[in-house]
Amino acid sequence: MSAQRTSAVPGPRTAPDLGRPQPDRRPRLSIGLPVYNGQRYLAEALQRLLDQSFTDFELVISDNGSTDATQEICRAAAARDPRVRYVRQPRNIGLAGNHNAVFDLARGELFKWAADDDLYDPDLLARCVAALDDTPDAVLAHCYTAILDESTGETIRLDYPLASTAQRAADRFRSLLWDDGGDDDYGVIRSEVLRRVRPYDSYYNADRTLVAELALHGRFVQVPDWLYVRREHDAQSSRGRRDIRGFCASYDERRADRWRHPVIRLLAEYPWGYVRAIHGAPLRRREKVACYGHLVGWLVGRTVRSAMRGVGGAPR
Repeated sequence: MSAQRTSAVPGPRTAPDLGRPQPDRRPRLSIGLPVYNGQRYLAEALQRLLDQSFTDFELVISDNGSTDATQEICRAAAARDPRVRYVRQPRNIGLAGNHNAVFDLARGELFKWAADDDLYDPDLLARCVAALDDTPDAVLAHCYTAILDESTGETIRLDYPLASTAQRAADRFRSLLWDDGGDDDYGVIRSEVLRRVRPYDSYYNADRTLVAELALHGRFVQVPDWLYVRREHDAQSSRGRRDIRGFCASYDERRADRWRHPVIRLLAEYPWGYVRAIHGAPLRRREKVACYGHLVGWLVGRTVRSAMRGVGGAPR
């Protein structure tokens, strides 16, 4: 993946009121924001979302039992803006459980996950919703990703490498197997489709199988602009998880049990997630066979590369 470098990060601006949803009516879009101890950047992330030029949304926050000032920040936001719904979990239910919790509470025709430490251009929602309206067969809309390195203040614009816009499901699936990037699980998704796929899971790379399963239900559409900025910093939840078990246990504490969840299981559930996705997808037999073929090729390729790395001969 190539990158372009820039020092500019789009700032918030005052948005016109396009009709805020009333508490007793269903909003067009639900934003789900799972958070745990996010006080450092949460207030800014919330403001970026609430300042969107598209305003017909609800913002559902699920607090995973935070012990810092997260609760106060969220309650203050809910008091200022009726679109904010704040729920505090009685205990930490893990990253996977908290991601699923915000979707379970969502009422919108469309849904988007949001992070407590990322940045959002004021027109991100408007352009993604418009892209879905203009592309009825698309199940997800997102834009290009930029990364903000908090330590240097530099923003890196990433190219989008995936063939997720392809008409054939097998072509989309093959690209999602082999290519990295995109952050499409944080795009705007049709809620009816998201309800038909398996929820966020806690095995290794479960987020990749979720996106792949969505792509088997329909193509994606990309807004060709860098409207989403993913912040890289020392306190983010992905840092400090040095092994597979630690990574999975952060999504579900039950994964810490070495007897019930040995590492081989945490790894094996990853490709098995793809098998289940293909099996349940609304595809013709020929298209499913093509997807299974790509999956077998991917498994063989990964096995060969792993074996060669073991003897020091394989490139990354």
